[in-house]
Amino acid sequence: MKVAAHLAKAERIGASLARCTTADYETVIEGCMLAGTHLFNLLLHEAGLRRDDQDAMHSEFLGAGERRKIAIRLPGVLEAMDTIESLRTGYVRGDLPGGEAAAGRAFASLAELRRQAAALAARG
Repeated sequence: MKVAAHLAKAERIGASLARCTTADYETVIEGCMLAGTHLFNLLLHEAGLRRDDQDAMHSEFLGAGERRKIAIRLPGVLEAMDTIESLRTGYVRGDLPGGEAAAGRAFASLAELRRQAAALAARG
């Protein structure tokens, strides 16, 4: 998918997320996953780490070599995406306590992905 399409989708999902609070933690975490994945792919494409026709579906399934390249070229991006992904199983599909705090972590991780995307766009 092209960078502009990733950005448009991330912004639309972000607009929906803006209506949620941390009490809506399942929706927040899932929405952060969707928007975050678009921003993650946008960053990978813009940094030349993946072609437009090679979107990553989940950061956790990337190989070790690719993860190292991303960590070097885009510090903080993998951590943010991995954090969001790690919250889905326990809080969206499961029943772990502390969902509101988990939603706060998801929002913070999405904000980091947005910050990184804006910084890359400003450079480029």
